Amino acid sequence: QVQLVESGGGLVQAGGSLRLSCAVSGSIFSIDAINWYRQAPGKQRELVVSIISGGSTNYAGSVKGRFTISRDNAKNTVYLQMNSLTPEDTAVYYCNVDRRYGLGSVWGQGTQVTVSS
Repeated sequence: QVQLVESGGGLVQAGGSLRLSCAVSGSIFSIDAINWYRQAPGKQRELVVSIISGGSTNYAGSVKGRFTISRDNAKNTVYLQMNSLTPEDTAVYYCNVDRRYGLGSVWGQGTQVTVSS
């Protein structure tokens, strides 16, 4: 069993920064990739960034150069550092893991990020 708990969201001014955290527990050996998604009201959920077990990362073009994903294996935590935030970044952000062997995906509860102008 894998469980995810996000934290770190909140209200920030444009140009500011936030760091989101995703605490991971359970059978982490089965995890193939860890992802951050976001979903704005009335819009489709989109992939923000992913990091695979080998350490490679992929960022959405809209956040490349501003957001950084990292992981602290000792703390079983994945982070999303978000800099130079704009109102277009306002969304609920979700941590997600892809598991091997057809075990499927696991989602956190989400954390709200609101960027004011």
